[in-house]
Amino acid sequence: MWLVLRVPRRASVRRERALWGGGILGGVRDIDVRRVGYGYFVRPGEETGTGVARVEPTLGYLVDHPAAGVILVDTGMGGNAEVDAWYRPTRVALAGALKGAGSDVHDVRAVMNCHLHFDHCGGNPELAGRPVFAQRAELELARARESHTLPELVDHPGARIEELDGDAEIAPGVHIVPTPGHTAGHQSLVVSRRDGTLIVAGQSHDNATLFTGDVLGRRAGIGTQPDWLDRLLAFDPKQILFAHDNAVWTP
Repeated sequence: MWLVLRVPRRASVRRERALWGGGILGGVRDIDVRRVGYGYFVRPGEETGTGVARVEPTLGYLVDHPAAGVILVDTGMGGNAEVDAWYRPTRVALAGALKGAGSDVHDVRAVMNCHLHFDHCGGNPELAGRPVFAQRAELELARARESHTLPELVDHPGARIEELDGDAEIAPGVHIVPTPGHTAGHQSLVVSRRDGTLIVAGQSHDNATLFTGDVLGRRAGIGTQPDWLDRLLAFDPKQILFAHDNAVWTP
């Protein structure tokens, strides 16, 4: 069973081809996926594992479904004085980021945050009333006394949170799959298209190179990989996209 989202839509002009576009076959449009650029931030050396600071992009993905409309994966960077001092973000606001992807806020019918850190759910309050899909484990972390996020980005006025406990098909051919690790409630979006499956893996890995290392490590029987890796690869993905890397994993 799937959820066909019913939020009023407003027509918008698509000013560019889908980054991973599907076109039309037999009169039926395929699912388009477009990258949304929210800016970048500086990850301090204390978090990189190398002791050296690293600049990382903040990326979301717009999934334009022919029946369900636009599903937005991640909404950009929120912040406060402490966050800004630590990460030094350069932000692209939600409206501007969506415009750059050929869409706008009024087109968005649902949100899936891969997890609820500040750099993934910053624009959620601007999308009040839209369903936001999140895992129960992630919501428990976000609502804990020692929260790992900015609570006002999660339970904001008008928030409509769809709490999940595992897999969910939120539209025909669009599945949410838990991929815990970075956080206990991290999740990825699997998009089944006519030209092959595409997975938006968020921050399951910081970059495509680390994902490659886990895939090859599993194949060689070396090291320890996430329990969910085989499940994700069983979808036979043609491409896997990440939240902090412009590079795309391919088999």
